[in-house]
Formats: sequence, C-alpha cells, structure tokens
Amino acid sequence: MRALLIGLLLVGCNPVQRISNHANAIRTEAQALEEHGQAIGDPVVVAGAERIDGLAAGIHDELPNVTNKVPAWLSTLQWWGIAVAVVAVAFVLWQSGAFTAIRIAVGWLPRRKVAAAELALDTLDDSRPENDRELVAALRADPEFDAAFRKAQKRRKAQE
Repeated sequence: MRALLIGLLLVGCNPVQRISNHANAIRTEAQALEEHGQAIGDPVVVAGAERIDGLAAGIHDELPNVTNKVPAWLSTLQWWGIAVAVVAVAFVLWQSGAFTAIRIAVGWLPRRKVAAAELALDTLDDSRPENDRELVAALRADPEFDAAFRKAQKRRKAQE
C-alpha cells in the first residue's frame, strides 16, 4: 500500500522540477567537494568539482528547453477518473431524486406521466366519460407502478 502511495506521489511530481532539484543538489555537493579540495590542497579534486559544478549549471541552462509530457496511460487514467466521477454524480442525483426536481423545474415531463395526469383530471370531471378503471389501466403502464399494484393486490387477497 505504501509503495502504491509513493508511486502515485512520484508520478504526480513535475519532472522538470525534479531535474532542477537534482541539479541543485549536485551543485551543492560539487561546491562542498571544491572547498574540501582547496582545504587539503588537491588541485585534481578542485578541478573535478569545478567541472561537475559547471555541468550542473549547464543543466540549469537547458531546463527552459525541457517540456513536461504527461504519459499516455496517465492521461487515459485521468479521463477515466473524470468519467467515473460524472457517472457517480449522475447516479447520486438520480437516486436522491434531484434529477426529478430538475426535470420538473425545467418543465420536461415524460409523456406517460402527462397522459396519466390528464386522464386523472378527466376522471375527476363529471362531464367526461372516463372512469377509474381507465385511470388504473393507464397508471399500470408504468412498470414500477404495475409491480407495486400487483404486490398490493396479493397482500389484499392474502388478508381476505
């Protein structure tokens, strides 16, 4: 588990920044080595340390030409993560009933529901020929309502 977390942290680091940090560390070590060489009077160590310091400085000069490239697998993983997050948000909104509230606020109502509501109004109107049986038949076109209706029917029959 730790290895996975460390791996994810390293993947997220900016490679140009890591190169810069390593070049700085190399320069710091080279300067310490140069001071040590001067302290002991060893010109070979001093020359080698100066050469290392110059090469590390050259790395800093070339850094503006280096570009960060996101690996293809990481980009794909990022898009999959976004897609999963969108699906999760949609699922939560759907299950909580928030989508229904949004649909009602926008005015988008399913045709079946509108037709059932109009039929219910017609059954309440005494001047219309529609009756309760037609309303129940229209409501049973909804699979969820039909399942609940059958369950209630079985319960009533069991009570009798």
